[in-house]
Amino acid sequence: MGFLRNSTENTQQYMLSIIKETGPRPGDGRGIRLLLWILTNLSYLYTMVAQLRLFLYSKGLFRHHTLGCQVISVGNLTVGGTGKTPVVEVFARRLQEAGRKVAILSRGYKKRERTLPERFLDKILFRERARPPRVVSDGKSLLLDSRMSGDEPYMLASHLPDVAVLVDKDRVKSGRYAINHGRDTLVLDDGFQYLALDHRIKIVLVDKQNPFGNGYVLPRGILREPIKNINRADVIFITKCDGTPNDELKAKLRSLNRRAEIIECTHRARYLQNVFSADRLDVSCLQGMSITAMSGIAAPDGFEKELVRLGAKVLTKERFADHHRYSQQELIDIINRSMAAGVSAVVTTEKDAVRFPRLERSGVPILFLRVDIELLSGKEDFNACISRICFRKQETD
Repeated sequence: MGFLRNSTENTQQYMLSIIKETGPRPGDGRGIRLLLWILTNLSYLYTMVAQLRLFLYSKGLFRHHTLGCQVISVGNLTVGGTGKTPVVEVFARRLQEAGRKVAILSRGYKKRERTLPERFLDKILFRERARPPRVVSDGKSLLLDSRMSGDEPYMLASHLPDVAVLVDKDRVKSGRYAINHGRDTLVLDDGFQYLALDHRIKIVLVDKQNPFGNGYVLPRGILREPIKNINRADVIFITKCDGTPNDELKAKLRSLNRRAEIIECTHRARYLQNVFSADRLDVSCLQGMSITAMSGIAAPDGFEKELVRLGAKVLTKERFADHHRYSQQELIDIINRSMAAGVSAVVTTEKDAVRFPRLERSGVPILFLRVDIELLSGKEDFNACISRICFRKQETD
């Protein structure tokens, strides 16, 4: 099973390395060029299907469900790597602090699924809609681990003790469940393409470092739908800003969407925490520290560059596929390689840390870097957005 999983992940990473290129690379043979030609034509087909789906929803031939409460979606145009989870967290926290009763609805990507026989029986017996969503947190207690919920929902539930977190691919169903359990505001995690549930505010994230990939839609590129569809957004977050001007990107976004509020933000490192003991260290301790950078995320370059910016000496890198679930043996092997390289610590992301198995002892400490969102511009727009949502509560309650 482990061999099959690793083979699948290696194939995924190889395909990602191909589709991120704008064209054939020097030395690519006929096989790669043929593959790119096939992917390009599939991309055109995917675009047609995506646009047809939007058209059918816009004309009412596919139904938008309205649940009678506030619905805010946070998503993106691209596959992974925009830093969405911290933005979902900051929105949910601010709404909760302003008096809303918030539930986050997530699909729970890479969560443990029911067995094939169970899913088959659910289909033929029409039990799928009757089955309640998985409750990661009810707003009081953390109820599921990362394996059952997915890593992002588990992280959100861990950091938001007064916010409910529900996981189900049918977010209309999980939204109804949340409302029936006293919630009045729904935040859709990765919800921009989820059109079955009507959104009052659509928030789209754009990664400054790689806004639209090579411009192609899946499977030739990383876009989920054409760039022009960002015109549906009410708020655009430019994430991973580094302090340099974003004038060109902002002009591009403004040409595509003249009404959306544009907010610039960065992911700010707050502290380091030991994965197994919960001891915390100031990020300043990374200055001059020799480390192994370890990650299984969509954009490892950004994480590794941030460690270098904080002063760490990255002697070795351990990269895995996005959402990779680690085994004990993998961690032991990484620790042994790190010790042989003479590093002082293994540093990983919080998203990776929730997927680690328990180790009784480690030759070098394994730390995760806690980051959150810091707004660089558009704070007034962000506060106005929160106020509009909360003011709406007085109108509908």
